[in-house]
Amino acid sequence: MCGRIYIKASLRELLANFSFARPGDTEPLSNSFPNYNGAPTQSYPIIIRDIVQEPDIMGPIFASARWGFIPEWAKDDGTGRPQPINAKAEGIQSNGLFRQAYKSKRCLVPINGFFEWKDIYGTGKNKQPYAIGMKDGSPFVLAGIWSLRRDHDTGLDKRTFAIVTCTPNETMSEIHDRMPVILHPQDYERWLSPEPDPADLMKPFPSDLMTKWKIGKDVGNVKNNRPDIIDPMPEDPEPPLL
Repeated sequence: MCGRIYIKASLRELLANFSFARPGDTEPLSNSFPNYNGAPTQSYPIIIRDIVQEPDIMGPIFASARWGFIPEWAKDDGTGRPQPINAKAEGIQSNGLFRQAYKSKRCLVPINGFFEWKDIYGTGKNKQPYAIGMKDGSPFVLAGIWSLRRDHDTGLDKRTFAIVTCTPNETMSEIHDRMPVILHPQDYERWLSPEPDPADLMKPFPSDLMTKWKIGKDVGNVKNNRPDIIDPMPEDPEPPLL
């Protein structure tokens, strides 16, 4: 799964890193980044394919969206029931909750990295958190789906999104049995395109391009949002010679 992310850049820097997309309506997020401990229910800049300025022009544009998917046909805002933060690649095309969004509302989620917890003893009681990113430290993109739904109380349109997950690569399989779908830059346009089922893109990202490292357990509390959250833990000292 993917339930925490981090973005080391300011909003302006993030938009500059992915300048193929227009800025869109992200200005209200300016004070929210960097975000070193990003969690569901928070809002993020995602990239969607939308009408820009002229009706016949479709192009990538940044848009603000809340992490936690609510389908367009939902009768309420999801309060009091789970809002999926992930959508499994397996069956996404036929899953009634995600089917329409996968077909026509796919998005890119730019980040610097994400977190995952390894269940050390298989009991769920002692988990070691890891930070995961690219070996070269560059920002990258997760595959997502989004929806646009009008709030019946306020009359305002709200976007929500979920991150697509797949089976893990070698790096991730040492920690967890799922990983987010990471897209290569050459596949951004296709993921955003009107193509109804780019299923071959939903696959494990190459391990040799990624890295992971142990971090402290402060990351478990979303109130801890500091740059040192992603600092590597010191290596365990060698046991003394007897």
